[in-house]
Amino acid sequence: MAKKNHESDVSFIRELAVLLKEHDLTELEVARDYGENDNLNVRVARQKTSLPQQHITIPQQPIDSSEVAIVAQKENKIPTDPKNDPGTITSPMVGTVYLAPEPGASDFIKVGQSVKEGDTLLIVEAMKTMNQIPSPKSGKISRILIADGNAVEFGTPLLIIE
Repeated sequence: MAKKNHESDVSFIRELAVLLKEHDLTELEVARDYGENDNLNVRVARQKTSLPQQHITIPQQPIDSSEVAIVAQKENKIPTDPKNDPGTITSPMVGTVYLAPEPGASDFIKVGQSVKEGDTLLIVEAMKTMNQIPSPKSGKISRILIADGNAVEFGTPLLIIE
């Protein structure tokens, strides 16, 4: 039996591309079966090139020069690429990051908080399984590089522990 052209396939593929972008996914694969010897296998993928953006808050009240020096010192301490920081904790798997144990609950960690080795830092959901990510070392959380609900890939920088 010859493979038929399905007019809806092109719009279906376009809709997959829209879903990919709307849900911030990097890859989507779907198979359609139209009957014996007539099917469609589609894999839509894109590269993510954006890094987490840093938000800078400008104080409303004037500050003295000693405070400016402290802020400048802290800013110089932040490496330009988190992957090069020895304290960077990366994702051990592909999935969705959750900073709290459940919606509405307080986050596992906050910037400036001290953690001990083995403390839960966050959760990565993969294939409907909630995987708690433990701290590999004791230290202080200096930066959180992802937002709650972000999709991550293996090796994505999550946070930095000093």
